[in-house]
Amino acid sequence: MIVHGFAGIGWSEALRSMGLTDIGLELAWPACRTRIAAGHTTIHCDVTQYPTAPFKSHTVKKIDSPPCPGFGKSGKKLGLRDLPLVHQAIDDLAHGSDTRAAIGAACLDERSILTAEPMRWHYDLRPEWIAMEQVPSVLPVWQQYAEILTRWGYSTATGVLDAADYGLGQRRPRAVLIASRVREVVLPAPTHGGLGQPPLVAMAEVIGWGYTRRPAPTVTGGGTATGGAEPFGNGTRQAMKRAIGTDAWKDRGVPHLRPTIAECAALQGFRPGLKFHGRQGQQHLIVGNAVPVPLADAVIRAAAGVGERNFRAAA
Repeated sequence: MIVHGFAGIGWSEALRSMGLTDIGLELAWPACRTRIAAGHTTIHCDVTQYPTAPFKSHTVKKIDSPPCPGFGKSGKKLGLRDLPLVHQAIDDLAHGSDTRAAIGAACLDERSILTAEPMRWHYDLRPEWIAMEQVPSVLPVWQQYAEILTRWGYSTATGVLDAADYGLGQRRPRAVLIASRVREVVLPAPTHGGLGQPPLVAMAEVIGWGYTRRPAPTVTGGGTATGGAEPFGNGTRQAMKRAIGTDAWKDRGVPHLRPTIAECAALQGFRPGLKFHGRQGQQHLIVGNAVPVPLADAVIRAAAGVGERNFRAAA
């Protein structure tokens, strides 16, 4: 049983491609509607209030991507100032003491405490494997999780991975944690951009802006071949805004400057035709907040010990 907190849809779409399913706990109703319509089992709830007891009789695997705005520019980075409090809450939960309410009330950003939430589930359920993702500035928190899980007998790996190295058409660095109590784990090796690998994928190639791939460079002696394309930008709208005014943008022939939902979804690695629900702004949030599907695929395979695959070739 794969229990998925702060569910969204990115991780679930990666699981779907492997023939696996999850139970997603999600508060935002448009995200729930999107999940349900896509065939993903969903519980509409506040994950921080949901009990762990219904899952204790099962062998659980756990996935979490707590909300990240408090640790980025959109949240004025108040989450970074809350880190000492978050560390304390995680340590308390790892010792069976639930201090989330008191510590959360002391945080400058009310969302900061959500990054401690997965430890409640880890302490109660001791999942077989764990996969977590957040913005790069949260890496110290994942390292704290790893130290605790290692003491509990888990093999762990943490680091910042760029989704472009796994076939995504944009730069998308994310802090990840992988842990397992049944196998040794390591961070997944890049699948794109290295010697003998497919080249990095250009944004224009993904969304069809009249892109023509340049020949891959010839490598002599040592070194790494980066291929004939370089993804640019960080994030879906941000990546596309950097293209405004270029020939690719002009050839697009669309007067508005806002990328479509379908274009943003393609840049996150979602399958064509996946329907997102809610108002347009809500749909953009569902897409933009999601874990890029190729990165989720690589991380889950590393955590679960599932065989590797070339995501773009198999999609």
